[in-house]
Amino acid sequence: MLVKPLSAILLLVVVWTSAVAAESRDPGQYFFNETFGNFREELQTARAEGKQGILLMFEMDECPFCHYMKTRILNQPEVQDYFREHFLIFPVDIEGDIEITDFNGKTTSMKDFALQQYRVRATPVFAFFDLDGNYIKQARLTGKANNKEEFLLLGRYVVERAYENEPFTRFKRAQR
Repeated sequence: MLVKPLSAILLLVVVWTSAVAAESRDPGQYFFNETFGNFREELQTARAEGKQGILLMFEMDECPFCHYMKTRILNQPEVQDYFREHFLIFPVDIEGDIEITDFNGKTTSMKDFALQQYRVRATPVFAFFDLDGNYIKQARLTGKANNKEEFLLLGRYVVERAYENEPFTRFKRAQR
């Protein structure tokens, strides 16, 4: 008699797991864009595609908050679709020696770009840039977002240019 209830529970677990997996997508494929590491050229692409700007995720291997963001928030279709509609999005490894070209056309390594230009010491850091390559400091998020709604709100904060008038905390409070 115990077999039938156990089988039913197992079936429910399989169905629930499948449903959860179907609700998420790989952030490497659906959140981030591909790049050759020339952010100056990426600005031209962003303009040509009618984007609001560029979003960089400064990250590093073994970062638990980066992992959290990728497995709980950046893998959500709603988040991916919203951010890909408005921004070109690229990861930057803060320990990386890969050579990139910054927004001013200067060649540097990823780690020097992160540390020397944007003072990234903890990860993740989400940094937004307008179509002229200007850093939008008011929209910087260091660490993880609490949930997908908060991260989507950060995107709206930049898209609506609310950072010109108020800090994100006040914008967030007003949305409740």
